[in-house]
Amino acid sequence: DNLLRRAACQEAQAFGNQLIPSSMPLKKAMVFLNPAACKGKARNLFEKNAAPILHLSGLDVTVVKTDYEGQAKKLLELMENTDLIIIAGGDGTVQEVITGLLRRADEAVFSKIPIGFIPLGKTCTLSHTLYPESTNQVQHITNATLAILKGETVPLDVLQIKGEKEQPVFALTGLRWGSYRDAGVKVSKYWYLGPLKTKAAHFFSTFKEWPQKHQASLMYLGPTERPPEEPEEKPSRPPLYVRLYRRLRLYWSSSPKEIPQDVTPEEWEELKLSTIELSIATRNRQLDLTGTEDFMDICIEADTVSKGQFVNRGSQKMRDPHMCPEGSQCIQASRCVLQLPEGTEGSFGIDNEEYEAMPVEVKLLPRKLRFFCDPRMREQMLHAAVQ
Repeated sequence: DNLLRRAACQEAQAFGNQLIPSSMPLKKAMVFLNPAACKGKARNLFEKNAAPILHLSGLDVTVVKTDYEGQAKKLLELMENTDLIIIAGGDGTVQEVITGLLRRADEAVFSKIPIGFIPLGKTCTLSHTLYPESTNQVQHITNATLAILKGETVPLDVLQIKGEKEQPVFALTGLRWGSYRDAGVKVSKYWYLGPLKTKAAHFFSTFKEWPQKHQASLMYLGPTERPPEEPEEKPSRPPLYVRLYRRLRLYWSSSPKEIPQDVTPEEWEELKLSTIELSIATRNRQLDLTGTEDFMDICIEADTVSKGQFVNRGSQKMRDPHMCPEGSQCIQASRCVLQLPEGTEGSFGIDNEEYEAMPVEVKLLPRKLRFFCDPRMREQMLHAAVQ
């Protein structure tokens, strides 16, 4: 572990030794650290593995430690301009930071700030997309921190989930509602059963009424076309005589003004559903950088599942929460409204965080945030897209 840390620090020092002009300010990095992540080990993991790399790289680093749940959202409202935002924690910390960021009045400016993610939590779904798999925790954290310095980014989709009264919540992975999610939350209660705890949690949940049905109505709009990417470099300004000529030509041209075309009304489709579990997920797990359409995946699982299937599938769902089993109805949508019957109890899982179940509107914000990723992963994505 010490050898890995030393190698990473030497790599970071190469960035720190680069000369910059005296007029150029240092890049500011704002780190949001959740010390409670990974059962309270996150602070130690950050200070041993990530902090030395950030300080050696020549960044002006400010570390903000969160003391309670929801604090990151409040701190983001007060945050001044910065060059980088770094999230050190798990799925819950990521969700808090992006929700705080996108709730700001000036989110159009702040959502362009690139975001780094240092995986320190128990669940770090994003790290599968952004970084290569690694069995060594120190290597995983140092790789993620170095990826921030290398500067390669990928655009990620965001889901905006809005209840009737609440402020919107933003998610990078998705929303789950159903029996597998409810059973998965109780797994830690059966810790004394060791490796059998997952099976036990799903087995005992079949003692409730069976089959377990979740009924709702869903309205949705189909995928949207992806606009062409804007060039990052602005074209140089043409000479003065060219600009004058263009302006005069525009002034003297007597072409009739274009008649605005009638906007075609959006075609909503409606569906009544009865399911054991419903999930609405972004495409961030299998990023397609060259696709022509933007959409989210809605998976409606059949409610005709035997108890044995439920227990087996529950174990698979713990590894891949948004898997869509055979026999499920899969829908691609850019926006949807989920209406629940009155008196519906239970909870949603939004990016592995628990929220009260209520009628919600889910809207896809395509390619909304840019996250730093390992250059090897980006190359892999582009290579897969070409094939």
